[in-house]
Amino acid sequence: VLRSLGSSDPRPNASLQAIIDAYPAGGGRAGETGDGRASGEGGEESWAVTDAMPFSSARKYSGAAFTETDGTPSAWLLGAPDVLLPDGDGTLTEIEHLNEQGLRVLLLARVRGELDAPGAADGAVPTALVVLEQRLRPDAGETLAYFAQQNVATKVISGDNAVSVGAVAGKLGLAGAENTLDARRMPTDPDEMATAMEENAVFGRVTPQQKRDMVAALQSRGHTVAMTGDGVNDVLALKDADIGVSMGSGSEATRAVAQIVLLNNSFATLPSVVAEGRRVIGNITRVATLFLTKTVYSVLLAILVVCFQVEYPFLPRHLTLLSTLTIGVPAFFLALAPNKERAQPHFVRRVMRYAIPSGVIAAAATFTTYLVARHHYAGPGALEAETSAATLTLFLVSMWVLAIIARPYTWWRIGLVAAMGLGFLIVLVVPWLQDFFALKLVGTTMPWGAVGIAVAAAALLEFSWRLVGRRFGA
Repeated sequence: VLRSLGSSDPRPNASLQAIIDAYPAGGGRAGETGDGRASGEGGEESWAVTDAMPFSSARKYSGAAFTETDGTPSAWLLGAPDVLLPDGDGTLTEIEHLNEQGLRVLLLARVRGELDAPGAADGAVPTALVVLEQRLRPDAGETLAYFAQQNVATKVISGDNAVSVGAVAGKLGLAGAENTLDARRMPTDPDEMATAMEENAVFGRVTPQQKRDMVAALQSRGHTVAMTGDGVNDVLALKDADIGVSMGSGSEATRAVAQIVLLNNSFATLPSVVAEGRRVIGNITRVATLFLTKTVYSVLLAILVVCFQVEYPFLPRHLTLLSTLTIGVPAFFLALAPNKERAQPHFVRRVMRYAIPSGVIAAAATFTTYLVARHHYAGPGALEAETSAATLTLFLVSMWVLAIIARPYTWWRIGLVAAMGLGFLIVLVVPWLQDFFALKLVGTTMPWGAVGIAVAAAALLEFSWRLVGRRFGA
């Protein structure tokens, strides 16, 4: 019967394929050995298929009708025992013990009547149990551990028996694997379903529509949901999830609706996918904040110069030095560096909430230093002294912005900030670099005044960034 069932389906799923491998067509007739295992004998072909019903996630079973070698018609179902057998059947107790070991159990049952008739499974006569051992990928446990470390809650939703799936998840070390729920008892109310999803980690006997409802329930609680799947029964959930991930060997429909397709069919690829996404989003956020801060203070300085009818406080070479040390070189390294920070939504809003206050503070501090310097210096060389003081203030404020953006600190980030500061110091102490960049700090009063204004601006920057961080949870 099992050999004939295998030959009836042109596109068998993984479970049926395992049966086909054990009972290949033309491999002989199944006979029973002393220990109850099936063995091939003889050389008869499979029975002639007269009707076939492929597996359905909604029904939880497949079936086929045959004409046996003596001309006798027969119909068989292969599927979930707890669906094909009535509650209270003694066989279910034995099956439960197998499920607790993480084994997948299918029931082979004979039925009378048409396969597609309503209630075709009613009165099914149990004939045999097909017990499948589920192979665990060697890297699956490490993958689940990675997501647990990243505060990502993993939920296993399957059409299989919940106890069996929970046992397999427990072998992989999934947190909360002991909390299993049969989806046939899942509440239909979205709020109650969301609560059940948060309290449990493993769900069995899930229908395709329930998978979609589960995704929506989690999203209603503010969760960002990634869904992985490979079958047609996963299409609805994959389509509605924030991130749909399909296996490369999955169905064409599944690959079509997924945003990510794992060509190597390995769930272990996802940690690197997450790491790459976080690196890109996190680093772009940092670099964008640097560049937009410069844009804001450049625009404000231009407006202030027009309003106060004074000369622009910088020469092009000043801006080249500032941009290189506080934006260009740091942005290059920050954009390419590893970044494990959890991605946050609302990219533009978050960048602007940091860049605008930083730009305003930098412009105000720089222009204040410039105005004070204009009143402090007089005579030949005054213009160079004024612009040098303004350049010093803007550099120090911009360096503090860079120091904030570089958090959380690592050895190379600290080294990067220190190297930029050292570069500016070298320009100030090397005579020919002073001449080339037109930087000359005259006296002690005004240079230290510029430093004092920069320190006050840095304190205001720190307060502003902490305030924005607390208010918006960044």
